[in-house]
Amino acid sequence: MSRYDDIINLDRPVSAKHPPMARIDRAAQFAPFQALSGFGATIIEEARLTDERPELDENEKERLDMRLAMLTETSSDPEVTLSVFVQDPKKSGGQIVPKTVRIKKIDETERVIIARDGTRISLDDVMGIDSEFFDHLAGI
Repeated sequence: MSRYDDIINLDRPVSAKHPPMARIDRAAQFAPFQALSGFGATIIEEARLTDERPELDENEKERLDMRLAMLTETSSDPEVTLSVFVQDPKKSGGQIVPKTVRIKKIDETERVIIARDGTRISLDDVMGIDSEFFDHLAGI
């Protein structure tokens, strides 16, 4: 004879004061508990890599200035691909992103490139300029 033979076949007790709990509510008691909500997202964000803003040397700055001057002097609206440093909104650093634009105007006063579609790109964020416009010019 085992220790529980006298109670093994009895019905479970039912409270006279409290109504039975719904099955979904009973299941919620055993749901996983996340004590640090949002911690996983924080870990993922912290692991995301960004690059520091590159510093152009004097030769690169001179080459960039020459290309900007040529683009300013042209009467057409050349299409160029700019290498633009985009600051990360959530952490220090950012990344260099290629942006292909048709240049409407280069505003030296505000130090921005204004594209035909209205996009404004700071000259300080431009790291390089590629264009078929420059291919025919030797040494530039």
